[in-house]
Amino acid sequence: MTHHTFTRPHFSFVCALALLTGTAAQAHIVLPAGGANVGSTYDAAFRVGHACKDAKTTTAVVVDLPKGFQFKEAVPRSGWTLTTSANNSTVRWTADSAASALPASEKTEFIVRGVLPSTAQTLYFPVQQVCDVGQAQWTQIPSKADASAKLEFPAARLDVLADNVAPVDARDMWVRAAVPGQSGTGAFVTLQAPQGAKLVAVSSPAAGVVEIHEMKMDGEVMRMRAIPSLDLPARQSVSLSPGGYHLMMMDLKQPITAGQQLKFTLTLEDAAGKRRTRDVSAEVRTGGNAAQGSHGGGHEGHSH
Repeated sequence: MTHHTFTRPHFSFVCALALLTGTAAQAHIVLPAGGANVGSTYDAAFRVGHACKDAKTTTAVVVDLPKGFQFKEAVPRSGWTLTTSANNSTVRWTADSAASALPASEKTEFIVRGVLPSTAQTLYFPVQQVCDVGQAQWTQIPSKADASAKLEFPAARLDVLADNVAPVDARDMWVRAAVPGQSGTGAFVTLQAPQGAKLVAVSSPAAGVVEIHEMKMDGEVMRMRAIPSLDLPARQSVSLSPGGYHLMMMDLKQPITAGQQLKFTLTLEDAAGKRRTRDVSAEVRTGGNAAQGSHGGGHEGHSH
């Protein structure tokens, strides 16, 4: 690997340059949501799914590694030259030619592997994206006073989690409203585990039992059955939605009416067999197109 020394532009200059050169892109360069555990070896996969404004290709990606991230290696890309700074604080991929540059219509990942700090915290990775026309400086970091502020050019964010917290992103989780007397209903969510895992258990104070279910054709009949776990491949979204995988809430402990927020605990198991939990919430909604009989008071069509 070739080593070069890079200098980091001053923060205010970087932001000004991005604004003056009109390099706002259509989407940010981000790390997979869900976080990673303290002290773990983490693949920081920077997702690039666009070029700079008015550009056709991305020709270079430069990542500044924050304090606390212990660099181990960067993953090479065919047709690109990989370089690091002398102190391994900056990693750069540069396309060898126009033919190997990343088209604006394609999405890919640039991966840096490292060890995370031993204390839970949030790390920010400033990223410079160089294109055939212009560049974009994804370097803005929110202030401690307003950590939720929306930034125009945000740096890639990683939540470093306590060891007992499951690294998973649970997006748009919702529960179908239940009619009076109904003993069961369905919950739905899109899950992504950045490092890969299995969903092995789910619980909720609103139900006596929550099972992971799948729907499959048995001849000409759609049947449902409980499954012991659900694989969550690394950095891939897995949808639990009406008509497919879903969470079955049974023995309801309370009325489930639209507008409520219900609490759930997800239990994930990693490749080493270690189990961790993540608390999430879900909004109760009406509608959906899953088979109503499957989420009604009985369990017709279920196979256990």
